[in-house]
Amino acid sequence: MIDLPYSLVIEATKDPGFFGFYSPDLEGFTGIGHSVEDCLYKARGGMVEHLQLLKARGFPIPKPNLNPTVLICNEGYSKKAARRDVGERRVRTAVK
Repeated sequence: MIDLPYSLVIEATKDPGFFGFYSPDLEGFTGIGHSVEDCLYKARGGMVEHLQLLKARGFPIPKPNLNPTVLICNEGYSKKAARRDVGERRVRTAVK
């Protein structure tokens, strides 16, 4: 089970040693990892830290996603399409 409070998009990069990730549910939350598993690991703790930072600065805290998804895609996959897929709660892995 992937225990995340918000959806996550993981994207491959031109450099095979790195992946980027962000949450379409949690504005401003991004990161990088060396593998999909590393991104998932970093996202778990990073989301907690990001929420603490938002709270400390007085920004609104988004409600947790009741049905978070993880979308894994190759570089160049449209972020607009990824947000649409996650927003409609489709569960899939996109490889283009």
